[in-house]
Parts: sequence; structure tokens; C-alpha cells
Amino acid sequence: MSLGGTDLNLMVALRALLEEGNVTKAGAKIGKSQPAMSTALARLRRHYQDELLVRVGRDYELTPFAKALVPSVQQTMQCVELALDTGQRFDPLTSRHAFRIDASDYAITVLAEPLLCLMAEVAPGIRLDVDPIPDDMHESDHGLRTCDALIGPLGFGFPGSQAPLFRDRFVCVVDPGNSRLADGQLTLEDLARMPHAAPTFAPGSHTPVDRVLDELGIVPKIAVTVFGWLSVPFVLPGTGMVAIKPERMARLAIRSTSLAILEPPFGLVELVEAAYWHPSRSDDPAVRWLVRTLQEAARDL
Repeated sequence: MSLGGTDLNLMVALRALLEEGNVTKAGAKIGKSQPAMSTALARLRRHYQDELLVRVGRDYELTPFAKALVPSVQQTMQCVELALDTGQRFDPLTSRHAFRIDASDYAITVLAEPLLCLMAEVAPGIRLDVDPIPDDMHESDHGLRTCDALIGPLGFGFPGSQAPLFRDRFVCVVDPGNSRLADGQLTLEDLARMPHAAPTFAPGSHTPVDRVLDELGIVPKIAVTVFGWLSVPFVLPGTGMVAIKPERMARLAIRSTSLAILEPPFGLVELVEAAYWHPSRSDDPAVRWLVRTLQEAARDL
């Protein structure tokens, strides 16, 4: 079948290439081999007279022309799919679909075990490709157009439709031999005086704790920064530093390193993680299934 002289199968390949930005991942998403996808890319380059994907180091990037194509190609293919099959179905038990999820190291560390166990049972052929959350996710919905779902915190300005997944709270984490521990507690004065190990995120990002400490007039003395939450606990042993981090991840960390988890002296500060997806995908049965599965896995935490 063709659309305006263009093979519809080629349009399917085009959407996958634009959304994944990678020949191998695009092929996995639509069940095509890498040679077949390379052939499709060559045909598309000839059709558009544009490279579409260009190599940058070991990765690929979309050309400016390809980036401009993304929304129109997605909208066109969604209309075609609806026209060809208004009763779309998605069978996770037999599907070989590859889902792309953008998520923080925190979200994946906490959710991976229940999610993968659940998927092994109800969707054994489905593949998950997990990528970091793009730095510009707050600026536009482009990132949501190139993934099936994003897992991130509420209140950080992420665009798109959303569904809450799970709650967490912030705790203090220190080496058990920290000299400032008194009756297993820290005070606000301790937090003001102690060196801190802190995560870094996209430029301009602030955690709920950052805001609380600012309101209390406490400026943390940062001694070590690492990207994301995952590495934070592993720089604490044998030091006098403190880290303030989500409790679920802290409790996973103490399985492999000796740390003390303490009630924070600033009271309850919560973090709510949610699934986000582009509104244009709300009627996509595969995306709806993915969000429901994320919610079900989160209930097992």
C-alpha cells in the first residue's frame, strides 16, 4: 500500500527512525533487521534529499530537517492507523514490541525489580529500552514524542498527560560512625554545618529538599557531587558527610554498604513519581497498556 506515492511500510520505518534516532533500535521497535532498516533509511534519504540521521561520535542525531518532520509524520501515521483499523488491539502476551522509556536512575532502581518480574509473566516477548531523561524535557514536548513514556517526579514542569505511580519521602543518610550522630538523630544545625554529598541533574533543576532548606535559611556545604541519585550513598562510608535522598533508594543502598538512615530534622518532604506520555498517544493501546503495567508494578513496592 502507498500513501502519496510512498510505500506505507517505508513510512512506518521513517517514524521508528525519527522516534528512536538509531537504526538498530528502530528496527527492534517494528520487528525489522538492521540491514532492512539500513535499506529503508537509504530509500528515505533519496526521497527527502536529506541525510535524516548523521553520526556524531558513536551515536546518531537527527538532522534539523528530520527533527522538523517528527510531529507531522507521527500525526500522519496515527491517522492512517485509525483509518485502517479503528479497533486497534494490543496483545502483550504475544507482542514483540520494543518500548522506549525515559527515566531517572532513581525511578529505574526503585521500579525495575517489580516491573521486570511482572513483564516476564504477562509480556515475555516485550523489550524495554531505558534512556536518561533529556535535559530539555522541561522546555518542550519533543522528548515525549520520541519515547513511549517518561517516569519522573511531579512538580518539575514535565509536559504531557500523567498518571501517578508511587510516593517516597526524603531521609538523611550518613556513615554509622559519624561523629555528629546523637541518639540516632541529626539537627538542623548539623545539616548547616556538615559537608554534603549531593546529586546533580539538568541545569536549573531543584529537588523538594532544596526548596525546604532554602526556606529554612540553610545553605548546604557541598563537598561532593555526583550525577543522579544512584551513586550518592557510595561516597558516604568512612566520611563525615550527609546525604538527603529518597528513602526507597536509600534502603536499597544499605543492602550493599553500611549506612545509617535517619529521620530528617525538617519533617516530611515527599516525592511523587509519575508516568508521562504525549497526549497524542492517549488512544494508543500499547501506551495505555504500558502505563497500566507501570502502575501495577508500582503497587507492588
